[in-house]
Amino acid sequence: MTELKEQMNQWIAYIEAKLEDFIPKQEQFPPIIFEAMRYSLFAGGKRLRPMMVLAACEAVGGDREEGVPFACAMEMIHTYSLIHDDLPAMDNDDYRRGRLTNHKVFGEDMAILAGDGLLHNAMEIMADACCLNPCQKTTGAMQAIAHGAGIHGMLVGQVVDVFYEGKTLDGKTLDFIHINKTAAMICAALKAGAILGGATETVIGKFALAGEKIGVAFQILDDILDVTSTMEELGKPIHSDEKNEKKTYVDLYGIEKSREIACKLSDEAMAIWLELGESCDFLRDLTEYLTKRTY
Repeated sequence: MTELKEQMNQWIAYIEAKLEDFIPKQEQFPPIIFEAMRYSLFAGGKRLRPMMVLAACEAVGGDREEGVPFACAMEMIHTYSLIHDDLPAMDNDDYRRGRLTNHKVFGEDMAILAGDGLLHNAMEIMADACCLNPCQKTTGAMQAIAHGAGIHGMLVGQVVDVFYEGKTLDGKTLDFIHINKTAAMICAALKAGAILGGATETVIGKFALAGEKIGVAFQILDDILDVTSTMEELGKPIHSDEKNEKKTYVDLYGIEKSREIACKLSDEAMAIWLELGESCDFLRDLTEYLTKRTY
């Protein structure tokens, strides 16, 4: 575990240095929007999605530098989704990653615009990369990320999640929410990285399948931690799902059964990494850490 943490910290430092290259500086006019964008983008976090883009690219023999614009775009899209998710009209949370949420610092109006700014900046970064190197790898990676973030992925998952607040839902609907709201972006990160690395369609499909299993297991664990962890450990309010009347795996199946389901999905994802060989060892270790963590 110590070695994994060291590897993750190296990836985080690398990614954060690259993010500085792609995010506008606060000195530009009007400074408040760039300050708000940077406030959330550099609020910490594990940088998991950009890490997966780059690690997947390298795992199939690609050059991580080719993946950098797409990895940074992925983190900006993820951050925009968190800003909007925290808004009073959504989850109405006051803390994220141990600090005040964007709307508590800059106001709801500027938080919405900061999220919009990150999303559109991400699309511009990927479009620029495609223009500089127009090929199937770059356009395929952009397509994978846009698909994962949009109306066939994260966005529609969020819509169904909000629609069912305070309503009864079944396991099939909850799976739909988790597969789209959470897993779609993890799937997109791994798929985009594999595409950028020049993997075959068969291998790309395996990366995508592993991403879906990791994403659902990750979200199930998040459901569990929402009722078993503390705000100090998570860096955000606990019992948020209960406050927003959201049904979770814990509600439907209980903690122990939920853990069993998450472990099964985790093991299935790790089996894919084992099948693909030692070049995926980091992704295998990362999967185990993410899907069997206690905080």
